[in-house]
Amino acid sequence: MMILTIAKGFIIGAGMIIPIGAQNSYILSRAINKNHHLIAATICILCDFALMSLGVFGGGALVASNEFLYQLITWAGVVFLTIYGGMFFRDFWQAQLGSVTEKRQLSTRKVVIFTTLAVTLLNPHVYLDTVVIIGSISGQFQEQEKWLFLFGTMLASLSWFYALSLAAARMSPWLSQDKVQRGINLMVALIMWLIAISLVISLG
Repeated sequence: MMILTIAKGFIIGAGMIIPIGAQNSYILSRAINKNHHLIAATICILCDFALMSLGVFGGGALVASNEFLYQLITWAGVVFLTIYGGMFFRDFWQAQLGSVTEKRQLSTRKVVIFTTLAVTLLNPHVYLDTVVIIGSISGQFQEQEKWLFLFGTMLASLSWFYALSLAAARMSPWLSQDKVQRGINLMVALIMWLIAISLVISLG
């Protein structure tokens, strides 16, 4: 029973985390350039741990019912994702990809930390997945089982973000080729913009 509860948490957590989104796209871009990619992955994991814990132990209803907080986070996310998507599109558009790569490699640790936090915490989808949905699902478990379920979701986050970061860094000689890099920059830009558009639509 214990293993089954952990497995349920792992599967549900993975289902929330693995689909390509702002976090995954940003970690991918950092890992390709080996630019503090493990720090970015760790921040995503720690944020997931905190938000999942909040959801499992009663914070889901609070976030879901606070309309002002949701609106504030949503509009901040729209602005950030639109601007940040534009930065990736600019890199895609530029002909001299070598200069773009060099500039990205010079991102400081503080910049990576700040940007990872922004990509994570200014995206309302993160709260929906971790706090609201996982929090709601955890309601079917007894108190002791909730800890096991939470452990499973945390294990999914830990496994995925480190695996993505390490795998992309290992494949960086191929992923950093000009044509591949341009495709990744365009993909990240479009993902950021699509998320921003979906956030605007959700406000309507």
